[in-house]
Amino acid sequence: MKNLPGIENVQTFLALAQDLNFRRTAERLNLDQSALSRRIQKLEHSLGFRLLDRTTREVSLTQAGQQFYRDNSELLRGYNESIEAARRVAEGKSGLLRVAYMAFAATELMPSAMLRFRQAHPHIDVRLEYIRTQGQKIALANGDVDIGYMIGPFEHPDFHALQLSSEPLYIATPRSHPLLLRPKIVPADLVDQPVILGNMREWEEYRWRLNDMFSTEGIALNVTLEASNTLALNGLVAAGLGVTIYPESLIGFLGRNIEVRQIMHPSFRSKTALVWKRSNRSPQVQAFVQLAKQLGTGAR
Repeated sequence: MKNLPGIENVQTFLALAQDLNFRRTAERLNLDQSALSRRIQKLEHSLGFRLLDRTTREVSLTQAGQQFYRDNSELLRGYNESIEAARRVAEGKSGLLRVAYMAFAATELMPSAMLRFRQAHPHIDVRLEYIRTQGQKIALANGDVDIGYMIGPFEHPDFHALQLSSEPLYIATPRSHPLLLRPKIVPADLVDQPVILGNMREWEEYRWRLNDMFSTEGIALNVTLEASNTLALNGLVAAGLGVTIYPESLIGFLGRNIEVRQIMHPSFRSKTALVWKRSNRSPQVQAFVQLAKQLGTGAR
């Protein structure tokens, strides 16, 4: 088996195949013509066939040389592109970043970070995936995603967690609801109110958090209806079938037939955390974390 030709000799041949002129190619490569000739001869010897036909008047490619030029032009282009791609990865300017998000991060936190991240790192391929909080924990542990926006707080020795926001909770009611006449809304005002929430499959983590908050106040929520998505939930509230509870970031997306009032209690807040594995030290993750940290509001 013959030794593979050196990349330098192949690059020299590709340049000569474009010019078909030893003098011009030698000048372009800053070589003596004799050195250029030796490289071509060495390449042909290692290949075992001629690449060029030379006369005193012209240089032309053999049929084998034409095929070798076509194939290696593509290979060299891919080789150079791979070097640039690897360099961007090493500098944190390329590669793949997989970001998961839950519903409460979809309106402000995630889109704002994505805009800034795309502007700062246009060569990084970002893949977004909606996953509820419990599913994100599994996906992060399995390495299916790199970073996730989830309902917090979240503490685990294998993960970093950065709290990005702590939003007050609001009651959302149909227009002209009696609760809207009260000077302020407190948790006790929801006693015996029919409440509509997202189902446990989609809202599991949030519902556990709500139950904890209300249970601490000695209140059991009267959940009368469940919906699988926020559009259906909003429609049910607007129709007068009950009230629901949202974090502040969602209240601007509820439609004209729904009114909102803040629940006045210091503990009634929804927290969003950015979570990633401690073992994931990729430059893409670190760059995204730094940017998200700058945009995080902490508390509203």
